[in-house]
Amino acid sequence: MNREAFGGEQDAQFAPWENFRPGSELKDSPDHPLPSAPGLQLHYQVAMPHPENHLFEITLTVRGWQSDRLNLKMPVWTPGSYLVREYARHLQDFTAVDGQMGAPLSWQKVGKNHWQVNSQGADEVTIRYRIYANELTVRTNHLDGTHGYFNGAALFFYIPGYELYPVQVTISPPKPEWQIVTALPPVAGEVNTFIAKNFDTLVDSPFEIGHHTVFEFEAMGKPHQLVVWGEGNLEPERLIADMQKVIQTEADLFGGLPYDRYVFLLHLAGQGFGGLEHKNSCSLIYQRFGFRNKDKYDRFIQLVAHEFFHLWNVKRIRPQALESFDYDQENYTPSLWFSEGTTSYYDLLIPYRAGVYDAQTYLSALSKEITRFLTTPGRKVQPLAESSFDAWIKLYRQDANSPNTQMSYYLKGEMVSLLLDLLIRERHNHQRSLDDVMRQMWEQFGKPEIGFTSEQLQQVIEAISGCDLSDFFDLALHSTEELPFDEYLQPFGLRLVGDGDESVPYLGLTLKTENNRDVIKFVESESPAQMAGIDMGDELLAINGIRVNADQLQERLRDFRPGDTIQCTFFHQDELRSASVTLSQPRPNRYQLVPVERPSRKQEQYFQGWLGIPLAKITRPER
Repeated sequence: MNREAFGGEQDAQFAPWENFRPGSELKDSPDHPLPSAPGLQLHYQVAMPHPENHLFEITLTVRGWQSDRLNLKMPVWTPGSYLVREYARHLQDFTAVDGQMGAPLSWQKVGKNHWQVNSQGADEVTIRYRIYANELTVRTNHLDGTHGYFNGAALFFYIPGYELYPVQVTISPPKPEWQIVTALPPVAGEVNTFIAKNFDTLVDSPFEIGHHTVFEFEAMGKPHQLVVWGEGNLEPERLIADMQKVIQTEADLFGGLPYDRYVFLLHLAGQGFGGLEHKNSCSLIYQRFGFRNKDKYDRFIQLVAHEFFHLWNVKRIRPQALESFDYDQENYTPSLWFSEGTTSYYDLLIPYRAGVYDAQTYLSALSKEITRFLTTPGRKVQPLAESSFDAWIKLYRQDANSPNTQMSYYLKGEMVSLLLDLLIRERHNHQRSLDDVMRQMWEQFGKPEIGFTSEQLQQVIEAISGCDLSDFFDLALHSTEELPFDEYLQPFGLRLVGDGDESVPYLGLTLKTENNRDVIKFVESESPAQMAGIDMGDELLAINGIRVNADQLQERLRDFRPGDTIQCTFFHQDELRSASVTLSQPRPNRYQLVPVERPSRKQEQYFQGWLGIPLAKITRPER
């Protein structure tokens, strides 16, 4: 395609590379030898002349090329989101020309994400293509009349063997008033041009371009930006003050901030919740009117705490399998329970330590997490290490049966981290804790950025705890046995109490009204409903011949007792069916952390050592 078809944008001139001479920022080693291309220069131009069509228009110029063949690959996944997403499916209009002569170069697609250009000895090769961008998530691309947001893995090619070379990126906004924000440093003297020292850094540095509000603030003497796209009810002053507290608290844990500047990119949308961590920035998406309600506000602060904690745990303290990214396929590790689950444990704890909310709120939030865990049937099926290893095919691909067969490494990893923290604190009378594990992992693996193995992680935890934890790890990571919450909570004066309506016998399904139909959204494994042949997607019509809907179901079940048999009438794939269902004993639908009846002096001391307040200040939740 000719240049005019791309909106008439001209190739930007290459900026001087005084600070990034070929090889100056690169590591040459027997395991990762540098290709022989001393004059190679890589430059991307990203244009969006008609943002309403959701098409980014990308020009890649490769200068100093010294081969007859140029291989280009589009990543299939992005670090931090462990699913093969096939970003190449959004690519269209690929062309290749001799950059100096302007003559077309022949090319062929040799794989789902692999293009091969016959460069025919050209010293300069120019590649042009478009990327469709209409998916607003933290890991994809979105372009419309108000902004353009992109992640490097979903937009840029890499040249196999040349991933360690610096890359320049020039942004061509559709309107002069559109702003550009990224964590990448600008190139001096060049307009809208930034530089990444290698492809990993390029992937790790999302861009936000368009109409957004930038709030500048400092934390620990370093500059930060909160970049907000979209309208909502957030209060910037309050939010920034709480973010500063979170930054300070996490930096105190690790002994400082490992960056010179940090950017928070926040997208406000009608619905949505999520984040993606990067070394010097993070992307967040949250419901636009979710900042006035206290519970929703606290949840957002927990999201901030989670993604910010990742700049240590996973971006720098990372499993060996993620030390060098293979963008062409899955990167397997059994240790995401630590990278994500331990981070999830801290994302509740950090806002409490920072003074954003009190201990009662913290314990309530922790109780909700324990409830989610203990009401997930999949905990009895999938071990934690397997959950981490199988993230690529399971966690991000939920189906009707997923809750019955899967266990989130975020959630169970959080539970295991809680128990480890309590175990270490009890053994060392609060002179040591999980904090010391994090600090040791930072010193040993994070600062030098050396990937850890699962065995090394266990060794560090055992060294801090001062005991052999083989049995603990076998139970927590490699089995589906129940976690012994009360055993670990009891020394701290707490116990776990199951709560539920004992007047409602157990049926084992979740019903929701959709388009005036009462549709079964989930059927628990081995429940009365499943044993009777009722399936997810069925439309429940009546119980014992009387119409029932989602709002009435619980109340109707109160009319029966465990052991009673009811007749359920429903549509299954448009076929009218009836099934006899024998109800069973009520089950808890909520679990709460509550103080023991008469705590001992030692229990009170241990609780105060953990959360810093007297146990007596914790009120018992109303049932």
